[in-house]
Amino acid sequence: MKNTIDYFESKSKSWDMNSSRVQNAKSISEFIVKNINLSKNMEIMDFGAGTGLLSYFVAPYVAKIVALDNSPSMLKKFKEKRDEFACATEVLEEDLHEIYPERKFDGIVSSMTMHHIEDIDTLLSGFYQALHHDGFIALADLDKEDGSFHSSNAGVFHYGFDREMLREIALKIGFKEIFFETASIIDKPHCKFSVFLMTAKK
Repeated sequence: MKNTIDYFESKSKSWDMNSSRVQNAKSISEFIVKNINLSKNMEIMDFGAGTGLLSYFVAPYVAKIVALDNSPSMLKKFKEKRDEFACATEVLEEDLHEIYPERKFDGIVSSMTMHHIEDIDTLLSGFYQALHHDGFIALADLDKEDGSFHSSNAGVFHYGFDREMLREIALKIGFKEIFFETASIIDKPHCKFSVFLMTAKK
């Protein structure tokens, strides 16, 4: 793995104490469960899993979650509570800018991670390669915003996303049944931010 800055080291200890963050992950998970036919024989990847907020809510519906992140401090918190998950788990500390297609998954879920990745075309192409036939993606992130969502934009490459731009990239790669839905609203003192869920199949 490349040497990378752990932007979340100072936040990892209190990450799960933020009630709006937990509610956001819960809401996203509910939309994933509603839109994807999950099953107890599935092995899925949680891309940018962090401390496992999304994984926790999706775990009862799958056989195994592979938590992939580049933040050692966040993954440490994931490991500390892995006994609480209702499925098997595996932790991979990897560069989020590199997806390894030799490993295949039934699905890939992600919450609030894509805006930290510079090359979205390469990311979605990597996801496509890492899926079994008929595998799915369920990716949640911010709609286009003005850059004020984060108090610091260190490590942020996109101020949210235009849904049609993402649809065009996914279509070009080969994804089908691409669908967008507003999965959550994050209410901050200065503004409300909408979070979409993008689902698609290989």
